[in-house]
Amino acid sequence: MLLRALDKFFSHEASGGILLILSAVLAMVVANSGLDILYDNFLGSYFSVTINGEGLEKPLILWINDGLMAIFFFLIGLELKRELLEGKLKNPSDVVLPGMAAVGGMVLPAVVYLVFNWGNTETVNGWAIPAATDIAFALGVLALVGDRVPASLKVFLLTLAILDDMGAIIIIALFYTAELKVNYLLMALIPMAAMWYLNRQRVHRVAPILLLGVVLWVLVLKSGVHATLAGVVTAFFIPLKDKWGKSPLHSLEHGLSPYVLYLIIPVFAFANAGVVLAGMELNQVLAPLPLGIALGLIIGKQVGVFGVAFLMVKMGLARMPYGANWAQIYGIACLAGIGFTMSLFIGSLSFSDPALMNEVRIGVLSGSLISGIIGYIALRMSTSKEDQAGKAESESNATAA
Repeated sequence: MLLRALDKFFSHEASGGILLILSAVLAMVVANSGLDILYDNFLGSYFSVTINGEGLEKPLILWINDGLMAIFFFLIGLELKRELLEGKLKNPSDVVLPGMAAVGGMVLPAVVYLVFNWGNTETVNGWAIPAATDIAFALGVLALVGDRVPASLKVFLLTLAILDDMGAIIIIALFYTAELKVNYLLMALIPMAAMWYLNRQRVHRVAPILLLGVVLWVLVLKSGVHATLAGVVTAFFIPLKDKWGKSPLHSLEHGLSPYVLYLIIPVFAFANAGVVLAGMELNQVLAPLPLGIALGLIIGKQVGVFGVAFLMVKMGLARMPYGANWAQIYGIACLAGIGFTMSLFIGSLSFSDPALMNEVRIGVLSGSLISGIIGYIALRMSTSKEDQAGKAESESNATAA
C-alpha cells in the first residue's frame, strides 16, 4: 500500500519535472531567436490592479515572481504543516539524517559561492542561490531511475527537499527583505490575527482564510518583506481536520498541486530561464558569479549532503535509509544540486541587473544540468534491477509487518 502510494506520488512529481524542463528549453529557444524582443517586451509589460484608487502596478515578470510564486509557497506551506503534524517530520528521529544533510547542503554551496565572490560588492549578495533544491526537478530525475532505488531513499530525498525549502523560506525572510515600511507590516498583523481567531473559533471553511491571505499578500508586498512569505503564513492557518473528520488541508493541497506543477512552475521557468547565448564568451561563463553558482550546486551540494550524512551515520547519530547504500546516498546528494526553480527565484531577489541575471541563469542551468546527469548515472550504476527486486520485496514485508 505504501509503495503503491509512493509510486503514484513520484510519477506525478516526475511528469511535472518533465514539463519544467520543456518550459526551460522553450525559454532558451525563444530568448535566442527572432522572438527575443517580443519575449522581453511581454515580460516587461505593466499590469495594474486598482481598488478605490489604491492598487498595484508591476511588470508581468514581477506578477509571476511575486504573485504566482506566492501560490507555490502556499503549497509548500501546506506540505510543511502536514508533514510536521502527521508526516515524515513528526518523528524527530526520522528527521535527523535528512535534516542535517539539508543543513550541510545549504551551508557548503554558500561557502563555495563566497570563495569566488567574496569582496565583490556587486555579486556577493547571491550567496544563497546555490543553497536551494528544486524538488520537482530532483524527483523527476529520480523517477527516471525507476525501481533501482528503495522507497526509503525516495522518502529521504523528499524530506531533505522539504527541509531545504524551509531553509530557503527562512533565508528569504532574513536576508532578502527590502527596506521595511513598518506601517504596512503592522497592518499585516490584522489579517493574521483574523486567521488566528477563525482557527480558535474552529471555523473550518477555507474561503475566509484564503481571502484574508490575499489581503495579507498585498500588505506584505507593500511592506518590503517578500510577498511569497504571505503564502507560507496563510498555509499554516489552514485547518488540518474539521469537525467531521475530513481534512481541508489535504483537500486544498491535492486540489492545488496539479495547478502548481503543471502551470505555475512551468510559467515561472519560461519567464526566468531565458539565457541569452548570443555574443557569449568563455570568460563570461567562467566569471565569478556563474562559476560560484555552478560549483556551489555541483561540488557544494555533493560535499554538504553526502559528507554530513556520512559523518552522522558513522558517528552513530543517525540511521541509513532502509535498503540504501552509500553510492545511492551520493546519487541523492547530486540530485540535491538541481537548484533550478528555487535558485532562479533567489537569483531574481538578489539581482535586478539583466546582465547579472543572465549570468545567474548560466550558473543555475549548467550547475543543475551537470548535477542531474551525475546523480542519474550514480543511481543508475549503484544497484541493478535484479538486486533491487529482492530489496523491494524485503521492504514490502517490513512495511506490512
